[in-house]
Parts: sequence; structure tokens; C-alpha cells
Amino acid sequence: MNLFRTGLLMALLTGVFIAAGYLIGGGPGMVIAFVFAAGSNLFAYWNSDKMVLSMYGARQVDEASAPDLMRIVRQLSEKDGLPMPKVYIAENDQPNAFATGRNPEHAALCVMTGVLNRVSKEELAGVLAHELSHVKNRDTLTMTIVATIGGAIGMLANFAFFFGGGRRNNALGAVGAILVAILAPIAAMLVQMAISRSREFEADRSGALLSGRPLWLASALQRIESATEVVENPEAEANPATAHMFIINPLHGGGLSSLFSSHPSTEERVARLKALATEMGQAPAPGSWS
Repeated sequence: MNLFRTGLLMALLTGVFIAAGYLIGGGPGMVIAFVFAAGSNLFAYWNSDKMVLSMYGARQVDEASAPDLMRIVRQLSEKDGLPMPKVYIAENDQPNAFATGRNPEHAALCVMTGVLNRVSKEELAGVLAHELSHVKNRDTLTMTIVATIGGAIGMLANFAFFFGGGRRNNALGAVGAILVAILAPIAAMLVQMAISRSREFEADRSGALLSGRPLWLASALQRIESATEVVENPEAEANPATAHMFIINPLHGGGLSSLFSSHPSTEERVARLKALATEMGQAPAPGSWS
């Protein structure tokens, strides 16, 4: 199902590129856009994880530099039968995290320093279990491709705005350039929404089962959301196409990006986790991580 969704998503993005190319340059522009889209999809498959990590200035850590973080990741990975992913830390005061990589064998987890500074070890375990569930469910390939190609659509929109209107072979002239500049970023946001919100619910559920404590994640989600409302994430604001990768939407209000969130409401996510905890016969207070 994830492979089908990825293929459908790539086909949709290719269509956006082709349509934008036609509006900018007619038939020749459509061909160029098709070639560019095909190359971008191929490049994204192999390199988008590295690009996203680079956008956030993430540095890889090990047992010597981040022993507690690595210990939790290793225990959870072993429990879930996953290869040990690479682990990164990004210097960012907003508490957040994401997973990336084209498959479990090439996965990476990235946590912001804000997470390490603001959540307990139990809550951190809940967050990491959620992200490892994305890896196991192979959502990370979809997310990284969307981030890379979504950013490319934004660049194409800028190109259309500055260079597309004055060409003789432009299919719709200045009107076409304006349409591309306005609609292409919206299309990119819609693509992010097209990735089913159920994947977040599923990652919450499977991550909670992995950690064994749904309330750890519930508490973390509430704490992270409260902080993201007041702490900015400049890198995410500069690269809104990556916002859907995070456990909580890192964007603040304002602009089109805030209107198209791929995240379910935190309130509903927490309610589901509390219900799962009740089903498992657990008390409202989180347990301890050992």
C-alpha cells in the first residue's frame, strides 16, 4: 500500500511539473518539465534524505556523543526487529523530530535539541517509537520524496514568476506565469495533504505499542505542541515542504503553508492514545523508562 501511494504521489508530482512546463513554455517546456521531473524523482529516491538532513544542519551522533539517546533508539530498534538507524541531532530550540530514509536499511532519525531539553526520557522514548514506526511502515520514503519534490515545485513557481511571462512560446503568456507562480505552491501543499493522515495515527498506535506506554507519546505530543506554538523553527519556515515530516507541524501561522497541514489534530491523537492506554489497562500517569 505504501509503494502504491508513493507511485501515485510521484505520478501526481510529475503531472504538476508537466502542466507547469506547458504553461511556461508550451510543448517544448512540457518536454523539459517531464525530463526534469523524472530526474528529480530519481534523485529524490537516492538523495532526498541527505538533503533534508542538510537543510536542518543535522549532525550524526553515536554512543560517545549522545549515550542516552542512542541507548533508547537501540533498545526500541531491537525490540521491533529493525536495523539500527543512523541518529542525528539538529541545533534547533523547537522540540520536534522526524525520520527519513528510503527504507529501514537506510533510515535516519533526527531530533531537535529542543526535544532533548524539554521532554523526559519516557516522553522521548514515545517520540522515538513513533518515528521508528514510520521507518517500519516505510512512510519515510514517501515523506522524503514529497519534501524534495515539493521544494522543487516551489522553485519552479519562482522561475515561472520571474522568467515565464515574457517568452513567445509561453502557452498563456503572463497569465500562465502568474497561474504557475500561484497554483504550483498550493499544489505542493495539497500533495502533502494527499499523504493520508491515517499514517500519523498508525505511527502513533504502533509506536505506542512498541514503547508499551501510549501515555508517554500522548504527554510528549502535548508538550511539543505547546512549545511549537511559541518557538519558531526557521529552517522549517524556509522549507515548508518538509513540515509534514515532523511529529508535530513545525510551522507557525501565516502564509499558505499554515492552511495546508498534513497532521491530524493533536487533541484527537492524544484522545486515541489515551483510549489505547485504557484498553491496555494502564493508569493515566506515565511509567518509567529503564
